[in-house]
Formats: sequence, C-alpha cells, structure tokens
Amino acid sequence: MLKLVPRSNDVPPEEAAVPRAAAGLLLSRVAEGDQGAFAELYDLTAARVLGLIRRVLKDPAQSEEVAQEVFLEVWQTASRFDAAKGGGATWILTMAHRRAVDRVRSSQAGRDRDTKVGIRDYTPDYDSVAETVEVTVESERVAKAMERLTELQRQAVKLAYYGGYSHSEVAELLKVPIGTVKTRLRDGMIRLRDELGVAS
Repeated sequence: MLKLVPRSNDVPPEEAAVPRAAAGLLLSRVAEGDQGAFAELYDLTAARVLGLIRRVLKDPAQSEEVAQEVFLEVWQTASRFDAAKGGGATWILTMAHRRAVDRVRSSQAGRDRDTKVGIRDYTPDYDSVAETVEVTVESERVAKAMERLTELQRQAVKLAYYGGYSHSEVAELLKVPIGTVKTRLRDGMIRLRDELGVAS
C-alpha cells in the first residue's frame, strides 16, 4: 500500500522545477516497469496530487484513499502518457482531479440512492390506514360507551367534550345550575371510564 508523505515546503523553487520537468521522463521509465522511477515520480508529485484532491473532497481520509487510487492508475497506465499532449505532472494532476470529482459524484449518487430507498421503504399509506383504523375502532368504543350514560349525562359530556363549551356555557344551554352540570359531567366521565376499562 502506498504511504502518502507530502514533500517539505522548504525545497528551493529552482530545485522543485527541475524534477517537475522530469515527470514525463520518469513516466516513460514507469511505463517500462521501473519501480525506482515510480518512487521518484511519487516523491515529486504526491504533495501536489494530495493537495488537489483535498481541495475537491475536503475529507482527509477519502483524499488519501483517492490519491492511492491515482498512483495505482499511474503505475498501471503510464504507457498511455503522451508527452506531445502535455507535461507528465499535468497528466497526473488531471487524473487526480477526475478521480476526486468522480468520488464526489459517487458519494452524491449514493446519498441520492439511500434517500430514494428510504422514501420507498417509508409507507405512509400503511401508517395512515393503520392510524385511521385505530381511531375508528376507538371512536366506536367511545360511542358504545356513551350509549350507557343517562340522557342528561350524555348531553353534558357531548356539549363539554365534543362541543368545546365551558361548564358555565353548558349550564346556560341546558338551563340548569352549574353545580348540576359539574355533577353530570363527573358522573358521566366515571361511567365512561368504567365502560372503556380505563383506570382512574
């Protein structure tokens, strides 16, 4: 496995320029299977390759992984390098940029695929049907329990809990004292709890 070791930044510019010019020559030797030339080429370009990939990917671990893929591709395809079309370092950096962009696209495609699968696997229709059934069953139970109340209790409960009226408004509507409304509501709710099997 390749170990990426960025070159020191204290190399004089004139010394750095000479090896860069030699990248094409090194690539031609790499194409012949020269491992020493590959090591020199790696030392020459690793920092620039990794820097370019990091600017695209941001993630250091993924950047190192893609850089390794780039150098593996350089080793395997060095014979395709054509000096007439550009410099060796440019050829390698173009390859690095392409692979970094491919990784970004692949990651985005994976996220999109996961989102689609999540949406497909989420079945709101099933959930809403189950919820509707549950509410319907519960409503039927409450309706049956309401039938067990006296007419006076049922009136008070319907007005207070279904109609949303206050105790004083219920008393006014039924033309009875507020104390009577409170008693009917209390007795009605106790009866409903008993019928529905709800602990008080």
